[in-house]
Amino acid sequence: MLALSTAAHALESGPPPVLTPLQQQAQAAHLSAQFLTRFHYKPVKLDDALAEKILNRYVKSLDPEKFFFIQSDIDQFTAQAGKLDDAIYKEDLSIPFGIFNLYQQRIVDRLSYARELLKQGFDFSQKEDYAFVRDKEPWPKTEAESRDLWRKRVKNDWLRLKLAGKKDAAIRDTLSKRYENSLARAYKYKSDDVFQIFMNAYATSIEPHTDYLGTTAAADFDIAMKLSLVGIGAVLQERDEYTTIRELVPGGPAQLSGKIAVGDRIVGVAQGQGPMTEVVGMRIDDVVKLIRGAKDTVVKLDILPADAGPDAKHKLLSLVRNKISLEQQAAKKTILSVKSGDSTRKVGVITLPAFYEDFDARGKGDKNYRSASRDVAALLNELKKEKVDSVLVDLRNNGGGSLTEAVDLTGLFVGKGPIVQQRNARGEVNVEADDRNTPVWSGPLAVLINRGSASASEIFAAAIQDYGRGVIIGEGSFGKGTVQTMVNLDQLAHNDKPKFGELKMTIAQFFRINGGTTQLRGVTPDVSLPGFSDTENFGESSYDNALPWSEVKAADYAKLGDIKDLVPQLKIRHDARVEKDKDYQRFVEDVTEVNTLRKKRSISLNEADRRAEMAQQEARTQARAKDSAKDSANDAAKGKVADVVADADTTDDGLQANERSLSAELAAEKKAKDAKDVLLNEAAHILSDESDLQKNNPKLAAQPAAAATAK
Repeated sequence: MLALSTAAHALESGPPPVLTPLQQQAQAAHLSAQFLTRFHYKPVKLDDALAEKILNRYVKSLDPEKFFFIQSDIDQFTAQAGKLDDAIYKEDLSIPFGIFNLYQQRIVDRLSYARELLKQGFDFSQKEDYAFVRDKEPWPKTEAESRDLWRKRVKNDWLRLKLAGKKDAAIRDTLSKRYENSLARAYKYKSDDVFQIFMNAYATSIEPHTDYLGTTAAADFDIAMKLSLVGIGAVLQERDEYTTIRELVPGGPAQLSGKIAVGDRIVGVAQGQGPMTEVVGMRIDDVVKLIRGAKDTVVKLDILPADAGPDAKHKLLSLVRNKISLEQQAAKKTILSVKSGDSTRKVGVITLPAFYEDFDARGKGDKNYRSASRDVAALLNELKKEKVDSVLVDLRNNGGGSLTEAVDLTGLFVGKGPIVQQRNARGEVNVEADDRNTPVWSGPLAVLINRGSASASEIFAAAIQDYGRGVIIGEGSFGKGTVQTMVNLDQLAHNDKPKFGELKMTIAQFFRINGGTTQLRGVTPDVSLPGFSDTENFGESSYDNALPWSEVKAADYAKLGDIKDLVPQLKIRHDARVEKDKDYQRFVEDVTEVNTLRKKRSISLNEADRRAEMAQQEARTQARAKDSAKDSANDAAKGKVADVVADADTTDDGLQANERSLSAELAAEKKAKDAKDVLLNEAAHILSDESDLQKNNPKLAAQPAAAATAK
């Protein structure tokens, strides 16, 4: 067997260190309990019922896929649950630390066994399955059952590398290093790590957007908010030993590359042209250190795509580290030409990645400070000069931002009137309104959203929908209708130095002007489009303790239009059009396949079966590529680039369309490919239909801005 590293030898020297709580941690837990019980938007008493939820969430956060603990461990933890609430008030954290110390020992036991399994071979001709998604599986009942689970896990790890073309010696080397990385973690945990995990379990047991940040986490949060560290612009989380992309920062290198998505798993990290370091099983903070670096340097990532099966090909992606500037996050415009019969309409598209505002410049009195609403207003004026027929606001994957900007942006389209309501913990409702007398754009309007559209995006889309101002298109939004604030526990306790950390706490809830909330249900589109979002694991409804949907009294406002009367006709036209759209139908097929893969929770450990599955997938991919190439060639032969072209001149310099050279044809095809966005394409067509229907029936069009004034 290959020689083990020095670190690995150190691991074999004895059990992991026993971790104990610090006095200041016990005090911080007590203070947090008092504050959350009294001042949270949803105050929950710390009693036996909440203590049981906290303990269950804590155990789940340690072992989410049930690979380490066995049922007798869980029974032991459950017996202590009723004592946890009293222990927190007595400033006694021995229960969560005791659980964690056992968890460390279980890591050593399981991974030591996994490394032993590497000394032997596996029979891949046997017919057996492995449940690789285990969050809903029962806990192993015995040590023997746990060992059999790990035998299957290691066998699957081996088979995946074998299917990727690696030889046995290389497989042993790769897996040995992987398990060493995971094993090393048990010896590197600190008291702060345990306390952070436990307090997060407490905070999120109350409500999903309430968090605890220890002194180290709070410092990292402050750095991230100031964007002073250089990286790839991604929020990472750990899931089943993979470092997973949780969120892409608008304007960051990862988002701008267009080649990385939420849910993608980072398998390896390399510095420039250096060797790839596998990071499966590595602590997430160590992975972050590898990804961060000096500005303008290159980091290479080995990515396992989010929508890929266990045996899928990895992607190698090089990103140049950079700071995320306001300019990169700024709103942008394009003009799409939509053909409808013999006529062509110009659709102005405004893409807004975030509801941003340059607070520093505004605070310094700069009259020309940048903000989302200011930038969009300028873009709307440009689009009017370019004589667009309608405007489409693309808020896909816009996670929110400034509430003020959401209100001001809505005013650009509705004028004066209420935009959103906000209820605090005392039940007081405040109406946020815009005072713009005349909207900047009063023509046909649509808003494109998806599951990643959250918070401020939902406020904007909901107001546009409630006013009847435009049609909402896409997937149902995230459903985050709550407001958080940061509470510095050290300031409360008058500490001279950071000791207790901070609470991110929910203090209010948003409500639409029609009285309903965007919480939990989000914004339901008028015309639905398919998408790749995993609604079971992404979005407010995926949380088991999200605040419920509720309503307050509707604000005093007057509707501007009757979009709901257009919706049935828009759907009829949409259905008829996409039925003939090959690109759209391929997209639907892809969505169906991804959803089928997501439901798959077990996999065969038989090599022949796995190779057959891979061959079937490869055949489908090749057939798809062949069909796409054929369609592109047919379109090019007809002189057709696409139904929607982004301001593209389809003729080469000085040449007639029917005399284009091969290079011009290839250039046109490339433009079409680059410009193609199936959902944006269809949204533009739906908006064109909206314009057509409103033109033929003026009563359905938006009314003058004065009608938006609150009664």
